[in-house]
Amino acid sequence: MLRFLLAKLLYLIPTFIGITVVAFGFVRVLPGDPVLLMAGERGISPERHAELSAQLGYDRPFLVQYLDFLGGLFQGDLGTSLVTKRPVFDEFMALFPATVELAVCAILIATLIGVPVGVIAAIRRGSLFDQISMTGALVGFSMPIFWWGLLLIIFFSGTLGWTPVSGRISLLYYFDDVTGFMLIDSLLSGQEGAFASAVSHLILPSVVLATIPLAVIARQTRSAMLEVMGEDYVRTARAKGLTRGRVVSVHALRNAMIPVITTIGLQVGVLMAGAILTETIFSWPGIGKWMIDSISRRDYPVVQSGLLMIAAIVMVVNLIVDLTYGLINPRIRHK
Repeated sequence: MLRFLLAKLLYLIPTFIGITVVAFGFVRVLPGDPVLLMAGERGISPERHAELSAQLGYDRPFLVQYLDFLGGLFQGDLGTSLVTKRPVFDEFMALFPATVELAVCAILIATLIGVPVGVIAAIRRGSLFDQISMTGALVGFSMPIFWWGLLLIIFFSGTLGWTPVSGRISLLYYFDDVTGFMLIDSLLSGQEGAFASAVSHLILPSVVLATIPLAVIARQTRSAMLEVMGEDYVRTARAKGLTRGRVVSVHALRNAMIPVITTIGLQVGVLMAGAILTETIFSWPGIGKWMIDSISRRDYPVVQSGLLMIAAIVMVVNLIVDLTYGLINPRIRHK
């Protein structure tokens, strides 16, 4: 298992270096001048512009700037925001719990609904449930997040008035930010109605963000179950007289879960991408909205370091998924 882990870690090194190049180069091709944006409407003289560019290092060659960025990165320095003048890492960590809370709720919704739906659709292949669920999964996968989010806001918030439109909790509640996770902090506050308010604010963004992963997980689970149900060991289990539930849960589902776990792990990247749109639509104060705002302000350090940290999170999750393979199926460790 240790050799398997070391091999996976070695693969991450060139991947991480490549991501630093992409993240650093991406912000340099964005239109606009961050120095002019820092000056605002007052404008700036050419002499002052040249002075600020030299202070920020933007007058140096691309390779020199990249090596400086890489050197700071290896020292744990992700840079300082051009707008807020705060360390990028501090801003990221302050907003990251909001995105984690949203992403975890979304993936739980997608998994807890998608896996059972896929299993039932496979067992009842060709039935009305199978056709309706897989058609719904196809529609959910094809639906743009921004359009779906606006529809839910109009119906549930505007027409029915069941859920809030934006934010993480009602402005009526105020308490210390202990963990950064609103659900936990609202419980710790002891204020009556705070937790219910936090949940009501979380429902619509979570459902919107979970739609595409749910569709993918349901279809992948159905496909994996259909493949496994035709294997010899499943037919043998049936011939032994085992109950249908035991055949499905013990013999079929465990082996079918390997590609499903892969799919769930890969959805982390989808969640990060979807969180950018979802957080913008619902004014959710997470890293997605932070990145969008930083791109519009040409805040180079925030954009490049934010992209890098998001990519690192996706890489770590994929590594955990690979290690999970080895636990579920030991044969994978020796490949």
